[in-house]
Amino acid sequence: MQDLPMNLICHQRFETRELVTDFPSQLHDGNKIVVYDIACPPGCSHGGQIVFSRWDKMPLPRMVSLGKHRAVFEAREDVFGYEPPPKGSSVVEWYLNFAHHDLFCAYGGSLFAQDEMQVAEHPALGSLREALLQRGINPWTVEDGEPTPVLVTGVERRCRVATDRDVLMGRPRGLYGNEFAAASPEVIKRATKPITPPTITNLIAMEASAYGMGEYRLKEIESILSTAFTGFSAAQSESHRENTQNPQVVIHTGFWGCGAYGGNRVLMALLQLMAACLAEVDRLVFHTHNESGSDAFEQARRILEGDLMPAKDRAEVSLLLRDIQAMGFQWGVSDGN
Repeated sequence: MQDLPMNLICHQRFETRELVTDFPSQLHDGNKIVVYDIACPPGCSHGGQIVFSRWDKMPLPRMVSLGKHRAVFEAREDVFGYEPPPKGSSVVEWYLNFAHHDLFCAYGGSLFAQDEMQVAEHPALGSLREALLQRGINPWTVEDGEPTPVLVTGVERRCRVATDRDVLMGRPRGLYGNEFAAASPEVIKRATKPITPPTITNLIAMEASAYGMGEYRLKEIESILSTAFTGFSAAQSESHRENTQNPQVVIHTGFWGCGAYGGNRVLMALLQLMAACLAEVDRLVFHTHNESGSDAFEQARRILEGDLMPAKDRAEVSLLLRDIQAMGFQWGVSDGN
């Protein structure tokens, strides 16, 4: 195993069984308890290790390349499935957590946005937060206005919760966001299926810029790119540090910061594509959810490959950021979840 990088703020390793026993999740919502009881029934066993790491902001490289070592971009018209890579594969897969600056802070309440859903399906994450707090370790993805992304490796996914609209199953408006709290426990039970044996997930938790107005400023665009670059680069570093063979690093993401935070879908996709190239990950899988999302992703790809870097192998990052700002991307509005 390699030495720890200099830009690490914190690196902690936990035995999952001891973590869940010693630091039980603190759930205050009845529907969250229903999900937990399905995911972790009496007598169930928890295995493996969870590694928590928190990373300092990394300076952006001066140049970005779309040459032969560029990331492969893949769009999928679905949501996160957390499918494990083939057995014996060298692929290391990471999934984004659309984090609050205080990581997992709302996991025990009634909200069911992307972060809270991820904790519900990976219940040891609640125990991880409790352990960090009791040990005096800050679970922050932002500190003093600068990004400090968090990585979590090796966490068990023990159930799946269907959030799509299904009248016959009692969820005509779905279960995402605030709809979860309005559903009956019976509806939650029908929507929740245990995963046996559990699969294993690696997470990149980072907070997006939020609640802007009007046209994006250059400083905002640079901050978003810096956050994504730091998170993706940390995943690269941790993947290579934890694996003796040369891993293929795959990052799964989506419209980060485009729900409650009101981010612009095309811009947020564009900056994540750039970050993947800068961090030299092998593949970026963008889960677009539906046709409208796919259209936004393809627009972002065309801007990067056609407008910003046509026929170019390399370009200066600072100049590209100015070109992006000149395109006049506008903030959206919060979806209320």
